[in-house]
Amino acid sequence: MGKRRFSGLEVSLMVMFGLISVAAIALIVLFATGEPGTLTDDTTEAFVPQCPTIPLAERVDCFPDAGASKLQCEKRGCCWSPLDERHVPWCFFSTNHGYTVESVEQPSPYVMKAQLKRMVSPSLFGADIKELAFQAEMQTDKRLRFKIYDAHRQRFEVPHEHVSSLNSNQTSPIGNTLELTNKPFGLTVRRKETKKVLFDTTMGPLVFADQYLQLSAKLPSNNIYGLGEHVHRQYQHDTNWKTWPIFTRDAFPNGGSHNLYGHYPFFLCLEDESGKSFGVFLMNSNAMEVTLQPAPAVTYRTIGGVLDFYILFGDTPEQVVQEFLELIGRPVIPPYWSLGFQLSRWDYGSLAEVKKTVERNRAAGIPYDIQYTDIDYMEDKKDFTYDRVKFSELPEFSDYLHEKGQRYILILDPAVATSKRVGNTPYEAYDRGNVKNAWVTESDGKTPLLGEVWPGETVFPDYTSQSCIDWWVDEYERFSREIKHDALWIDMNEVANFKKGSIKGCADNNLNYPPYTPKILDEVMYSKTLCMDAKQAWGTHYDVHSLYGYSMVLATEKALQRVFGGNRTLMLTRSSFPGVGKYSGHWLGDNAANWNDIKWAIPGMLEFGLFGIPYIGADICGFFDDSSEELCRRWMQVGAFYPFSRNHNAQGYKPQDPAVYGPDSMLLRTSKHYLMIRYTLLPYLYTLFYKAHTTGETVVRPVMHEFYSDRTTWTVDRQFLWGKHLLITPVLDPGVDIVNAYIPDAVWYDYETMQQVADRKRYVSMYLPAEKLGLHIRGGAILPTQTPDVTTTHSRQKPMGLIVALDDRDQAAGELFWDDGDSRDTVKSGNHIHYQFSAVYGVLTLHVTRAGYRDPANLKFESITVLGVSHAATVVTVTHVGSGSSENSTTSVPNNNIQYDGTKKVLSLSGLSLTLGESYLVRWELVAEEYQRFDCYPEDNADEAKCKARGCLWQQSILEGVPWCFYPEDYGYTATTPEVTDSGMTVDITRNRKYRSSGRPDSPDINTLRLEIRYHTSEMLQFKIWDPATDRYEVPVPLSVPANPETDKNKRLYEVQVTKSPFGIQVIRKSTGTTIWDSSVPGFTFSDMFIQVSTRLSSEFVYGFGETEHPTYKHNLTYHTWGMFSKDQPPGYKMNCYGVHPFYMGLENTADAHGVLLLNSNAMDVTFQPTPALTYRTLGGILDFYVILGPTPEMVVQQYTALIGRPVLPAYWSLGFQLCRYGYANDKEIADLYKDMRAAKIPYDVQYADIDYMERQLNFVLNPEFDGLPALVDRMRVEGMRFIFILDPAISGNETSYPAFDRGKEADVFIKWPKHLSDDIVWGKVWPDFPNVTVNDSLDWDTQVEKYRSYTAFPDFFRNVTAEWWLKEIYDFYHNTTKFDGIWIDMNEPASFVHGTVGGTCLGNQLLEFPPYMPPLESQHMGLKHKTMCMNSEQILSDGKRVRHYDVHSLYGWSHAKPTYDALLSVTGKRGIVVTRSTYPSSGKWVGHWLGDNFVGWDQLYKSIIGMMEFSLFGIPYTGADICGFFNKAEYEMCLRWMQLGAFYPYSRNHNGKGNPRQDPVAWDTQFAEASRDVLNIRYTLLPYLYTLMFEAHTKGNTVVRPLLHEFVKDKATWEIYKQFLWGPALLITPALDEGARHVDGYVPDARWYDYHTAKDVGVRGKVVGMPTPLNHTNLHIRGGYILPWQKPENNTQFSRKNPLGLIVALSDSGTAQGSFFWDDGEGIDTVAKEQYLLTTFSAAENSLTSKVEHSGLAVADRLTLGVVKVWGAGTVGITHVTLTDGTGTAHSLTPTHNIDTQELIVDATSKSVHVDQPFSMVWRTSA
Repeated sequence: MGKRRFSGLEVSLMVMFGLISVAAIALIVLFATGEPGTLTDDTTEAFVPQCPTIPLAERVDCFPDAGASKLQCEKRGCCWSPLDERHVPWCFFSTNHGYTVESVEQPSPYVMKAQLKRMVSPSLFGADIKELAFQAEMQTDKRLRFKIYDAHRQRFEVPHEHVSSLNSNQTSPIGNTLELTNKPFGLTVRRKETKKVLFDTTMGPLVFADQYLQLSAKLPSNNIYGLGEHVHRQYQHDTNWKTWPIFTRDAFPNGGSHNLYGHYPFFLCLEDESGKSFGVFLMNSNAMEVTLQPAPAVTYRTIGGVLDFYILFGDTPEQVVQEFLELIGRPVIPPYWSLGFQLSRWDYGSLAEVKKTVERNRAAGIPYDIQYTDIDYMEDKKDFTYDRVKFSELPEFSDYLHEKGQRYILILDPAVATSKRVGNTPYEAYDRGNVKNAWVTESDGKTPLLGEVWPGETVFPDYTSQSCIDWWVDEYERFSREIKHDALWIDMNEVANFKKGSIKGCADNNLNYPPYTPKILDEVMYSKTLCMDAKQAWGTHYDVHSLYGYSMVLATEKALQRVFGGNRTLMLTRSSFPGVGKYSGHWLGDNAANWNDIKWAIPGMLEFGLFGIPYIGADICGFFDDSSEELCRRWMQVGAFYPFSRNHNAQGYKPQDPAVYGPDSMLLRTSKHYLMIRYTLLPYLYTLFYKAHTTGETVVRPVMHEFYSDRTTWTVDRQFLWGKHLLITPVLDPGVDIVNAYIPDAVWYDYETMQQVADRKRYVSMYLPAEKLGLHIRGGAILPTQTPDVTTTHSRQKPMGLIVALDDRDQAAGELFWDDGDSRDTVKSGNHIHYQFSAVYGVLTLHVTRAGYRDPANLKFESITVLGVSHAATVVTVTHVGSGSSENSTTSVPNNNIQYDGTKKVLSLSGLSLTLGESYLVRWELVAEEYQRFDCYPEDNADEAKCKARGCLWQQSILEGVPWCFYPEDYGYTATTPEVTDSGMTVDITRNRKYRSSGRPDSPDINTLRLEIRYHTSEMLQFKIWDPATDRYEVPVPLSVPANPETDKNKRLYEVQVTKSPFGIQVIRKSTGTTIWDSSVPGFTFSDMFIQVSTRLSSEFVYGFGETEHPTYKHNLTYHTWGMFSKDQPPGYKMNCYGVHPFYMGLENTADAHGVLLLNSNAMDVTFQPTPALTYRTLGGILDFYVILGPTPEMVVQQYTALIGRPVLPAYWSLGFQLCRYGYANDKEIADLYKDMRAAKIPYDVQYADIDYMERQLNFVLNPEFDGLPALVDRMRVEGMRFIFILDPAISGNETSYPAFDRGKEADVFIKWPKHLSDDIVWGKVWPDFPNVTVNDSLDWDTQVEKYRSYTAFPDFFRNVTAEWWLKEIYDFYHNTTKFDGIWIDMNEPASFVHGTVGGTCLGNQLLEFPPYMPPLESQHMGLKHKTMCMNSEQILSDGKRVRHYDVHSLYGWSHAKPTYDALLSVTGKRGIVVTRSTYPSSGKWVGHWLGDNFVGWDQLYKSIIGMMEFSLFGIPYTGADICGFFNKAEYEMCLRWMQLGAFYPYSRNHNGKGNPRQDPVAWDTQFAEASRDVLNIRYTLLPYLYTLMFEAHTKGNTVVRPLLHEFVKDKATWEIYKQFLWGPALLITPALDEGARHVDGYVPDARWYDYHTAKDVGVRGKVVGMPTPLNHTNLHIRGGYILPWQKPENNTQFSRKNPLGLIVALSDSGTAQGSFFWDDGEGIDTVAKEQYLLTTFSAAENSLTSKVEHSGLAVADRLTLGVVKVWGAGTVGITHVTLTDGTGTAHSLTPTHNIDTQELIVDATSKSVHVDQPFSMVWRTSA
């Protein structure tokens, strides 16, 4: 049977039936539920509320509406518990209300999405939405957005003009910040750094109905600020159950809790004294209320839209504001003239009365820029009209004002009259609007809604409609042609309506009468506004009501742009919404003339600073009511410091402009006085607006924003700041002349007296008589000023000035923004001037960072006032800093332009004429010019005659260290015009022959020199000064400079300027304007044997120069001189020691760092002076400087080692503990020591033999007493030990058969005299003894040297032939005598026990031994030859060039290093280590260094830290001191503490001298041995981390021993710390350094730190902490955010290297950590270059640890497996599951140990044999 076919008609009927059925079902559903996607209370079973037991303060109100009762409460499924207090909710939510999370997805690390479903429960107001969507995004590191919305239906969302344009910059995983709770749904927002909970909605349920949305959140503190617009009687919110409605409303700001003109659901919360704060913004424009309760907590109730929250994180309150304004739009810079004083009133009555007001205030001389007219100028109050009778001359009024430099502002309201104009003529504006359909309509979307405002019956423009915007722009343009004016004031735009809703009333529907009405004024939605069902283009008025003012601002901005074009103009609006500040200012509304309103204006201004409208103020003297003289006087005083400063009052009240009170009135006088101060400071105020526009900083600022660490400031709201630096303290009460004022913790100066205030951080009784207001400048401020006038038009023509208020450190800073004051977008276009000002150590820098505008008034800085100057300054100089090819020029300020008030300590400079837009340095020299003197006679025994013989000035001083003989200002050289190229410049310079020679006849001056400056890289330049006519010695140390210079000046971090006379070089950091080198000072000298150059320093913070013992890491700049010339000299104060390092690092006051190397190897010294300045003096060669720009301290070292060569990578075993002594009697003593150390189980890798192993101290000859040493070494090496032996360079020449000497002589490797003097070896004496002598140790040293020491020759290691000979001798010793693993080279300064040569008579020029200038070296009276060779000895460079030892003496150790290292590698076939005593820049490429033959003494412990940190700067990270001291007898406690410190030396060796008792760890007692073992076990545990740091030093130039300032340079407390140090970035060592110390005061920098011994977070940061330090304890802390590799320690590294690799994962505040691990065979040659290594990086985040193999080149034998992982800071929620996934993807389940108390998680993966050279991941989770 075939299938039946339907006819076409049948098919059509079936389809129609189906459609009807679908529609019917939909209607049924709609009828049943009320709306699509919503549900009514469908609970069929009895709902039983689960009522929590919670504090009263945490109850969330379930019955915010009226009529709560037990029955009604229980109908809502809530909990009823009445109290004797009404403000606490009696009806509160149960825990089984809300939503559940049905699913969660995370499409990226930064985004989280979830689906929510409503839990079955009764409804509060019906129409609950069953299914919601949740979406959260970590948009930036500082901004979290989360949105909750209907999963199925689009709801109204705010169409924000700025927010919609933002792009995300996702960098922080959302899991660090946001956490969801599933049932009931809640979210927790944490500060990622500390895990502190900031916003926790789990305290109450989410309610999301069609017209009722509620969310509650617990907050971390009661310090809540913001929410608006209301009158808040105090700035800090009262959280005692206060409810604030938010819905724009035309209402009086009379102190009630009702809603006002603006809509601001934003608050800021200060968490605690740390300053850390956050902001919460709900992007929702519907009517709402916000309840604050004591928990503390916040509850939002809004009646429409969606929940669209932004959480903004900041480290300070200011940062939160900046983040908020980044979101909503930063404020406009108002035109300069709008910062002038302004007059207005409603109903002057006529233009004649307006002019009368203008004239009397002009006559009074009041600073006064702007006159307003209110609606009375209009014809019948109609927009776009004017009263042609009373205001007939209004078209000419602006010209009248402009003639005197004043401006005119008029008002427009939104409501447009429907009536005809006078004479029954058409009202064209209304008619054109009708044509455009420009009006808000009734609910039908067609009929214009009619209301009533000032002109009678009106319509209301719909500014959300494009047709309305076009109409508004057109009408405004037409009107502006008729009535010229300068800016626009828009009012009544809440929107205000004198009828309730409309002239027809409002329909009864759920928009006009919603199920719940927030506690708005009148509690009727349409009261004094439009019906809520009215229609606008953006939506119903119900949704967009609070956006009316916002949309009007956007439309008005287009109108202003049309009319004013490129001029900025001004807009002032009454109604506002977040983002309005981008275009408009605001006033605080229609206040009244009473003492409450003057007080409440301050919290109002502060709040609008938070809201992003810094152009804010209240109507001065009050709008309504008559103001008393006293009230108006006090209000004029404080109003002079409102950003928007306008006196305005209402119709029918007495005039209150200042002049009306009479020319002799106190009110007029005080008004004029403080307005003059305002106008003086307008450049500062204008700059604050620039900062607000560019960074979001506040202008009017709460005291709390600057002094948040002081709890007292949290509630200060009767005072306020302009920016950081000006504190305003007004009188706000009647009959008062003493104010209880708070003086925050800073230096403050009274503005009017300029005198420093004695008080700080306390309340004071401030006397403020009738005419006075409190005004104080904060120390540290530089305020730009301008001579005031009666208008800004005239004041902008007047001279500029600066007020410099010095802080505790005699420093200050500030800035200035300047443009034409009127043009649009001058920041974007660059048409402006910007200055950075800084004052440091008597030098004021005016640095132009932008000079894109030239003021037509040719403005000058004429005056500078410096507050807090301790002494008179009789010499002041001004240096005009040249730009481009122009040169600097310096002039002195005449004495009659310098005034000093010794009582007030104020220095006043006048008549300066510094051109605006150019850079200057102003120096004031205290107590005459004494600290600016540069020493002309550094030798001893200066007197006036000797001084003047050098052409210098003589003047005695009472100040210690100040030179009495000093250079005249023009002493030095003069530069010619530079030859400039893209890569540098060349300049010839000529000595100023006005002066005699440098005063050293044996060292003739060189009159013509050449300077070459070369821009090698963006961060490095070189400048070299030499004699172009003579070939002078230059240092033969090769440096790594790029082949091609940096020719793009925009990429260079520096600019270089050459000063013509006196010649000098200035190097300026472009980013800050800081001059880091400035040698344009007198005294530059370049003679044959004496070269001197001085430079000013950028700050007092200078580190480096060596090698000598410095008592502090930061140099003391009070006239200290340090000699540099390599010498066999044990460390001592101001003793030049073994090496020479003419390199320093400077820290600038901006926390930027730079480095300077003088590549010169001659004997030299450097002198510091407190200018601050530095003088170099060297005895030969040339000046060859390299400057590196960092800008961080660590980058300085990286760049420096890139220049001189990266450090060698030491063998792994060389990081183990090492033992040595000078004085082992025989090999048995070594064998016994080894046995005892093994028995004590003390980790120990290296044994040494000092010169005692040698026969009569002969290199390469074994002492018979040590015949057993080779076998002992072999046995020890089999057991994992290593052996290092010593070699001195000096070779005995008195042996009958000594191969080392014989072969050396045959190869001619020894240093000789120049051939024209002799062909003989230059003989010295060192350790080797004559043959066949018996040494009598009881004789004095010189006699022993004469009688017993043989003649020795010194190899010339510059020569290739010498390196070949040296290799041969080392090879023979290794293969024929004893094996070894490393070499220790000593005495290579070179040291000699005779002075110059045997017999003491050096051949040749004696000036080389006793030069014309002798630096202050140890035994300087003995000349340069003291304890070394004759300076006239000749050496031969590798290229065959012959040089004097005079020039290369300090390079001897450097030349010794590479041949020794090459020989070690060649002979052993392994990397090993070479340790040397004498070093020079780049020695670190081959060798490590110990700090020399130190003495036993407690001071040597901390000085060793200084020494290590300095050698870190010098590029030699493998360094340490002889533990327990070399000379003298060690003491028990000191040696034990030194063992604990030395366990953290990179080079960790216990070494002592002959004749002293043993001091090795087993030489004392069991307690000592155990303490040594324990601390060395820690060292060995962390060797993988130390080795990785050595790798980073080798490849990147990082430091290993690291000063704290390298990691925390922004914290100036770290700049002077030298008794603590870091290993890399992550291990902080705080040793005990003092006798009897059982606790140590250590600084804990601003980071999370864990105690190494307990794994616990120490819980403090940025503070000095007392740390218990018993005798067996060393304070160690690991920094959060880092992962450290470790291994279980063993007796030596051969065994510890075989253990599994562990990790310490120290989580940061945000729960993250990173680290790396380098591994190779530990001793292979060039494993990095050959890529025979493993490099793995680790990262931890969100309860997981992952590894990434960056490079894998390990041999199979060197592979490691993963061992124990320790996670610190793992939290207090028990972790029970860990999954380890290896490189193959195999998952291994592990059982962890989690200590809830310490928060340490321990996971042992040893049994899984997961190799770390394969990627792995580990995830841990809680049982939940």
